Amino acid sequence: MRFATDTGGTFTDLVIEDDTGGLALFKAPTNKLDPVAGVIRVLQDAADSRNQSLDQLLGTGEVFIHGTTHALNALITGNTARTALLTTAGHPDILTLREGGRVDPFDHATAYPASFIPPSLTLEVEERISAQGDVLTALRDEQVLELVEQLKQMEVEAISVCLLWSVVNPQHERQIGKLLARHLPDVPVTLSHELNPVLREYRRASSASIDAALKPTMTHYLGNLEQRLREAGFKGRVLVISSQGGLLDASEVAGAPIHVLNSGPSMAPVAGRAVTSDRNVIVADTGGTTYDLSVVHEGQIPLSRELWIGGPFVGHMTGFPSVDVKSIGSGGGSIARVDEGGVLHVGPQSQGSDPGPACYGKGGEEATLTDASLVLGYLDPGNFLGGKMHLDRKLANQAIGDCIAKPLGLSIAEAALSIVEVATEDMCQAIFDFSGSHGIDPEEAVLIGAGGAAGLNTVAVSRRLGCRKVIIPEVGATMSAVGALVTDISREFRAALMVSSERFDYEAVNRMLLDLSERCWRFIASAGSSDRESRIILSVEAHYENQAWDIVVPLPISSFNSAQDLQQLIDAFHREHYRLFAYSDEGSSIEISNWVSRVECVVGSDCMGRLSDREIVEIPSLRNCMFSGHGEVQASIYRWSALKPGQHYLGPAIIESPFTSVVIDPGIEFLRSDSGNVEVQC
Repeated sequence: MRFATDTGGTFTDLVIEDDTGGLALFKAPTNKLDPVAGVIRVLQDAADSRNQSLDQLLGTGEVFIHGTTHALNALITGNTARTALLTTAGHPDILTLREGGRVDPFDHATAYPASFIPPSLTLEVEERISAQGDVLTALRDEQVLELVEQLKQMEVEAISVCLLWSVVNPQHERQIGKLLARHLPDVPVTLSHELNPVLREYRRASSASIDAALKPTMTHYLGNLEQRLREAGFKGRVLVISSQGGLLDASEVAGAPIHVLNSGPSMAPVAGRAVTSDRNVIVADTGGTTYDLSVVHEGQIPLSRELWIGGPFVGHMTGFPSVDVKSIGSGGGSIARVDEGGVLHVGPQSQGSDPGPACYGKGGEEATLTDASLVLGYLDPGNFLGGKMHLDRKLANQAIGDCIAKPLGLSIAEAALSIVEVATEDMCQAIFDFSGSHGIDPEEAVLIGAGGAAGLNTVAVSRRLGCRKVIIPEVGATMSAVGALVTDISREFRAALMVSSERFDYEAVNRMLLDLSERCWRFIASAGSSDRESRIILSVEAHYENQAWDIVVPLPISSFNSAQDLQQLIDAFHREHYRLFAYSDEGSSIEISNWVSRVECVVGSDCMGRLSDREIVEIPSLRNCMFSGHGEVQASIYRWSALKPGQHYLGPAIIESPFTSVVIDPGIEFLRSDSGNVEVQC
């Protein structure tokens, strides 16, 4: 038996996979003060549903997979360790100067953002290594020990080390690392050349600093998770979802927590790829707090090296690869408000799970998307979360009336429709921008609605975008957790070596590729896998000569022995550049800066399981619902599991399951596929 959990801003999701591949879904409110308590609570709910003790349930488990935003939340809230940065003398401003740039080049009023580590905690090391790896200024142990005394006086809790050109010759960083380990054994240290060996100093320094700052927090969090799981009876392996769309052992994540900054959302496209055989897919994961977008392009999940914490140029770049996810503040708990100019907005502020939307009856007074959906008839107040939570329509009416209807001079129903329409438009614009950046036309792609709130307006979103097909998976309410059951243990290794297509150093490249391969095989051995259960995927980060930014290009071969081998890489680069920008310059030289190897170790099936529970077939009922352009109409209410596979149905309709409701607009045809998913032809 395997368990997968995903801790979101509003709910904590749990998926249990039994030995036959059958799935069972559970949800419980997230405990923001103690997220692990929320995990234990949803596990207890699962045990209660099976008439078992928690010890009996967990005692049968082999693997426990955990997705968390704890690291990201720590960065956003500033709840990180007091961290110092050691860098080459004369270059203390790496984190301050960054790579230049601003969102609006003509905006001179916005203050320059503060560096992640303040100058007061940045210490300069007298050393220098050249771009060729030669030692220009030798590192003196005496000076490092002087810095150690300063660090003690500063009472730092973590240290990052980023020296110029350490990616070419890491001798000095290693020397500093040994001295720090000897004289400050209780202070965690991150060396930039080990964590993120790339040529761009800011990205390397930023990633090392973020990683170091997170180590105490994440070590405590993951240690607490493992301890409480063991105390509750779990004896198996604990894995954590990584930002790159794979899994890592909890102990490895504690040593490099930057790997899990985008933990939960990275699994949605993995699950989306398992849901359909279509090559181009847009996955829209609507939770209680955010609307997370990801894509599958030609069967592959794109990664981004441009992950910012706090917004481009004004936040802090992680400098680390992550599944490319765009998030906007538009979820079920997003707050609707009217600004001073009389304009309606939905989000980005959210009510979360506590107090939650007004209809939760926990003291929330702001109108949310969930409140609007309840007022419009899309939600059954007695069947929310499978009947575990009752929704109060009177409180929803009151919140929408006071916050939206009165200021805009609308009826409560009109105000509720307006809330849904504004949220829908925000989501459509986000999809249009994001899919376009990946060369995907929404009209030619499949839209997958995931998350507990996805069904409220995914059909409306698809109609607005012109998507040809919409899929709402039967396990979509816990999409990220399900994705964790169909992904692999994986790790990415990188090396910096600048070569060009005109000055290609075959010997150096092959030596570096061999080293990357050996690192992959060591990881495979440590993961307990074999060569039959593993694969290594190579890629490069390259650009045309005189270009500033790289693109990622799959490497078609594992070694270079002839000009024909090099030509394969050149051709692959031109094709990828043309796909991304509709332009290629085949007469230009290509410069390769970074080489990447990704290793994947299979731990489960890549086929998504089916829900084990089956409800008794019911006769559909009717409920009055409000639809834009149609007013109040009677919609058919179906239980998801009562839909006959392959039979076509016609909206208006509401399809209900314990954890989601799918709204089908009037005149829209839908069916339940043989795999249990709801498919809509728009």
